[in-house]
Amino acid sequence: MHYEGLGLCRPGEGGALVASGATSLGGRIPVNASGGLLSRGHPVAATGIAQIAEVVMQLRQEAGPRQVEDCKTGLAHCMGGDRMGDTKSCTVVVLSR
Repeated sequence: MHYEGLGLCRPGEGGALVASGATSLGGRIPVNASGGLLSRGHPVAATGIAQIAEVVMQLRQEAGPRQVEDCKTGLAHCMGGDRMGDTKSCTVVVLSR
């Protein structure tokens, strides 16, 4: 759903995008090279900060084994405050070197 909303693929093609490997490390558009929210337990407020820190490490070529090759642009996307399907906040940050 988020891949489609961000325009990484056409509506209805998010599952196929993931299945193709395009979003894996080494794929055409790597997503969550650090493991995303599942790897952090989704700490309040720290989630967005961790996403920005990951993008900065990728851009600086300092991400070690999870480094996206030749990373020049990174996007951090965070939604929260969900109450019965009504998202209360959405932040998108694009950084580049």
